[in-house]
Amino acid sequence: MDNKKVDVSTKYTYIIIMPKYDNWNSSDAVDRSLLDNDIHYLNGEITSENVGETIKWILSANLQKKPKRTLELYVNTVGGDLYEMFALIDIMKNSYHNISTVGIGAVMSAGFLIFTSGTKGYRWIGRNTGCMNHQHSDSLDAKMHDMRAQMKENQNCELRCLNILREATGMSMQEVRTKFIKNPSDQYYTAKQMVDLGLADEIL
Repeated sequence: MDNKKVDVSTKYTYIIIMPKYDNWNSSDAVDRSLLDNDIHYLNGEITSENVGETIKWILSANLQKKPKRTLELYVNTVGGDLYEMFALIDIMKNSYHNISTVGIGAVMSAGFLIFTSGTKGYRWIGRNTGCMNHQHSDSLDAKMHDMRAQMKENQNCELRCLNILREATGMSMQEVRTKFIKNPSDQYYTAKQMVDLGLADEIL
């Protein structure tokens, strides 16, 4: 048998898999840059969608506790869902990292309480920001026993809101009741008034 030298040369084909960016746009890069620098922008109506994104941002940052840092939450909203607001405030209050709130455009209704729930000493309000607080509203259209239960829950919600303001300002509960819910109509504040009342710490 003849010994034949067989030259076997193997050719490799390299396949590079690139991520698809079918829906990519320049705003994605901006969002990524903000998140990389611990900045989040909460704007529009307070809904489960935008509050959910904000909560995930805070929780993600808290997976790494050291070094302790400051998360900047820019708030621009005229309000929205009360229970979504409560959910976000609870997460903010339990964050290991400081939550610096920056009020721009409008901090009203639920947005008002979210803004003022930032870490004390880290709440910045824009000098041209519209600030408004009011009693939450709810329409009662149900059977009598259901209406009684709803009225009780409304009272509980009011107490929760008052406690948020009490903690934010350092006022007594009686002072909070007098200054913030004695007048049933919408109450608007300037940036200076926000600082004077202890609802904000500095004016931008």
